[in-house]
Amino acid sequence: MRSLGKRVELLRAIAHPVRIRILEELLKGVKCVSDFEKFLEISQPNVSQHLSLLRKHGVIDYYIDGRLKCYFLVDPIIPDMLEIINKDYIEELPAPACCPVTKKGKYPGERRR
Repeated sequence: MRSLGKRVELLRAIAHPVRIRILEELLKGVKCVSDFEKFLEISQPNVSQHLSLLRKHGVIDYYIDGRLKCYFLVDPIIPDMLEIINKDYIEELPAPACCPVTKKGKYPGERRR
């Protein structure tokens, strides 16, 4: 089981739009750096920095095929996390009818966004 610190570090590691897009692509299968450059439209050094950070946190790994580094997912929680953050929720959770401790008071109206 991951410690709270490790869970927080994992969330920080994936919490970037480019890294989420990388992980979504890796869900489809093995990808090489040049594959990422094409669809992310960012420089190779920038792609490599993101891949390096994900690898440092044990989220992905790679193998070498000739001159190519081919990346793949290794952390089994990633598909579940991506599914959750991509899920559309239709409704918010309902507001409480009253304070659960005192059983008094009531929700004043519409929620702020």
